[in-house]
Amino acid sequence: MPDNRIATVRPVEESEATGKVAAIFADIKKTKNINFVPDFWRVIAINPNQLEMVWTTLKSVMHPEAVGRTPRLDARTREIIALAVSATNGCAYCINSHTAALRKLGVDDETLGEIMSVVGLFNLTNSMANGYQVVPDVRPRVE
Repeated sequence: MPDNRIATVRPVEESEATGKVAAIFADIKKTKNINFVPDFWRVIAINPNQLEMVWTTLKSVMHPEAVGRTPRLDARTREIIALAVSATNGCAYCINSHTAALRKLGVDDETLGEIMSVVGLFNLTNSMANGYQVVPDVRPRVE
């Protein structure tokens, strides 16, 4: 019999959500303009305080317009950064989620390849600089 679990805990079903969890689920769908609550949010909803903390922070950073903040980075740049970090950390869930978000923003295969080339290159050069313990000699100007 196959194990069809999606996590190590039983996720909160949308139909079972009440109170704070139901309100956050509705906000996730509205903010992300989707008609379902992704599994990540359903899993962390087993702890409503954790769900609230993570969603509030993610909404503020990744959807700043939704909280009345004018971002310096556009949505595509934010998603590229999220994808790059997710790829570096090896998070398959996040890689797929942020790739899907980039697809919605019009990113094609060639652009994804370019993003992954930059990610791969800097994982290589960062590892080399760390391994050789190269002391920084090119520093940003501080104003």
